[in-house]
Amino acid sequence: MQLSIVVSTHQASFNAVAFKGNLAASVSQIAALGYDGVELAIRDPRLVDPEEILQVMSEHHLAAPAIGTGQAWGEEKLSFTDPDAAVRGAAIERLESHIPVARRLGATIIVGLIRGIGGRSSPRKEEKWLIEALQRCSEKALAHGVKIAVEPLNRYESTLINTVSQGLAMIEKVGADNLGLLLDTFHMNIEEPSIDDSIRAGRDKIFHFHVADSNRWYPGAGHLDFTGILNTLFKTGYNGFVSGEFMPQPDAAVSAARAIEYLRGLKLADTGSGLVDP
Repeated sequence: MQLSIVVSTHQASFNAVAFKGNLAASVSQIAALGYDGVELAIRDPRLVDPEEILQVMSEHHLAAPAIGTGQAWGEEKLSFTDPDAAVRGAAIERLESHIPVARRLGATIIVGLIRGIGGRSSPRKEEKWLIEALQRCSEKALAHGVKIAVEPLNRYESTLINTVSQGLAMIEKVGADNLGLLLDTFHMNIEEPSIDDSIRAGRDKIFHFHVADSNRWYPGAGHLDFTGILNTLFKTGYNGFVSGEFMPQPDAAVSAARAIEYLRGLKLADTGSGLVDP
């Protein structure tokens, strides 16, 4: 099981990220804990140097499986569904600016809250704007061999794509082969009638996978059955990273250490894909 954890390259207001700022120090600490990768939360690609990131990651033999873009909404309120066309255009341009970085790092680009929270215009208009933005971004990403993953979010954070079925319907409307889903156990626990059934429905459209427990703390701190969830995930043929995005409780170092200890200790079935018990 390939495990990663989210790191923000800069300080940010988003709480469900254990490590923020000082990338080199964070990566060193994460590598020492035994993680295989670091998922990067990057607000603006102009603020980072992909070559420096690659150097830091290679020094610690870590991969960068995904890039989170949600801080463009959290810090700047850029979104694909803003009523202001200029804001929508700026959000699309910001997402597209991640493509060269993602290509260099071999990462999937995540569409979280950069899509918007919904309810600022009519549902029909917001869906139209979201489809148009995803089509444009997916087309440009495809030319560079980059995948994009839309994350279904719980209803308290956004009204735009809350469930796996809604995400799959949106992918169908966009019509891009490089557009898939990022599934997150915290959001799924709120929105999905059955986490296992929803994972099975996502199948080969699952491009990335987040883990946090029912309380958004590290896995093992709540009531979710991660043995069953991950067994179902790997039985779909998923061979990507399992990435921790959870609250830094009681603090970043402790939460990261407890997460990997718990996840490495799970007794997972051998699916025949090389994903076996640690």
